Amino acid sequence: MDAGIYTTLTRQSGLMREMQVVAHNIANISTTGFRREGVIFSEYVKRMEGGPSLSMANGDTRHIDLRQAGLSQTGAAFDFAIQGEGFFLVETPQGQAMTRAGSFTPNAEGELVNMDGHRLLDLGGAPVFVPPDAGAVALSADGTLSANGQPLAQIGLWQPTDPLKMTHQGGTVFVSDEVEPMEGGTILQGFLEDSNVNPISEIARMIAVQRAYEMGQGFMEKEDERMRGVIQTLGR
Repeated sequence: MDAGIYTTLTRQSGLMREMQVVAHNIANISTTGFRREGVIFSEYVKRMEGGPSLSMANGDTRHIDLRQAGLSQTGAAFDFAIQGEGFFLVETPQGQAMTRAGSFTPNAEGELVNMDGHRLLDLGGAPVFVPPDAGAVALSADGTLSANGQPLAQIGLWQPTDPLKMTHQGGTVFVSDEVEPMEGGTILQGFLEDSNVNPISEIARMIAVQRAYEMGQGFMEKEDERMRGVIQTLGR
């Protein structure tokens, strides 16, 4: 197979992955705490013996956009939003994970859990417990949760020790080999953070990726026709 077709095939594969990522972003425009993703392309060059070098485009690395999204006021006592950097720490069946989606409710045991049933963890890594008879619950900017003036727990903000090793586990959940407490962020009660996906930018990107894919497809069809013509000519 011609080197030009090899190069185009790898590019087409990366564009297909990017199209899937963009479609996923668009599907989560209204998902609380969702973080937009993108695809990073890199070039692989190999020197060929007795001929020109072979260049291939790899689009297999995902980039997580951690920019702050807008906040929506809900007034709910257990809706929390982070203003600034950091994540909530939750406990999943696979271990601890991070999320910016701050909609929680007390379960039957009085522990705060998200919509997936994952328990919210405090600054010490323990589940946050709210007694059934706690009454009015208030949250201070530093994450201290209290009821009737009595502190219940301190909800901490966390960050990956190495941001480059943070991966998207699914939905609004992210995992990292190691996490650590962080300072600087503010937790707001009665608010939820929106998705940071810009619908106009994503749709424009989808159109651009689709056009680029169509151009690559057209190039491979022309190359196929050219090689068929050469074979037919030589076979006469």
